[in-house]
Amino acid sequence: MEDSQIILYRGGQGEVVEKKSRFIANIFPVSAEEEALERIAEIKKKHYDARHNCFAYVIGEKNETERCSDDGEPSGTAGRPMLEVLTGQGIHNAAAVVTRYFGGTLLGTGGLVRAYTAAMKEALANCVLMEQMAGCKISIRTDYNDIGKIQYLARTKELAELDTNYADTVEMILLVPEKLQESVCQEVTEKTAGKAVITLLEKVHYGIADGKVIVL
Repeated sequence: MEDSQIILYRGGQGEVVEKKSRFIANIFPVSAEEEALERIAEIKKKHYDARHNCFAYVIGEKNETERCSDDGEPSGTAGRPMLEVLTGQGIHNAAAVVTRYFGGTLLGTGGLVRAYTAAMKEALANCVLMEQMAGCKISIRTDYNDIGKIQYLARTKELAELDTNYADTVEMILLVPEKLQESVCQEVTEKTAGKAVITLLEKVHYGIADGKVIVL
């Protein structure tokens, strides 16, 4: 996996009205193409009476799977602009559906592109995006004399403290960015004169949303 990528932590909805046509956009986080198709089917079922339910989705670390549909709108006026909103923001693993209730007035190709793009941007503004990063959980076990040094190191490097267990020794579980793993372990060894026992517990993906560290 790349060091980081932008994903949807929480989806959102947005709506715009253009010449009495309603454009309702829904954007969802998805992990696979099958899930994207399920989400699209759910919206189509919900808005079965709409004139169009156009969609776009991007799946994979490098957007290996990209699909879009104009669902009866003139070619290139709906699905492609929707897809470009997602890829333009660098978003991975997301699906979007824009439902159009026709208002009786034709918008023309330029007007359709603007309306579908605007609806997507409105929905995106109501989503929560998260930078997903590669990291690892490490256990640091040391004596009470050195724990303050480890806590100071964690604060200065802005490492998330996941847990601390106090017994005969102190064990601190830290979440460390993958690219800092080696240097952090080296600093811990130096600051404790080699007394700390460092154990790599597992590699994880994580991000920060709503001011909290989220381990994925």
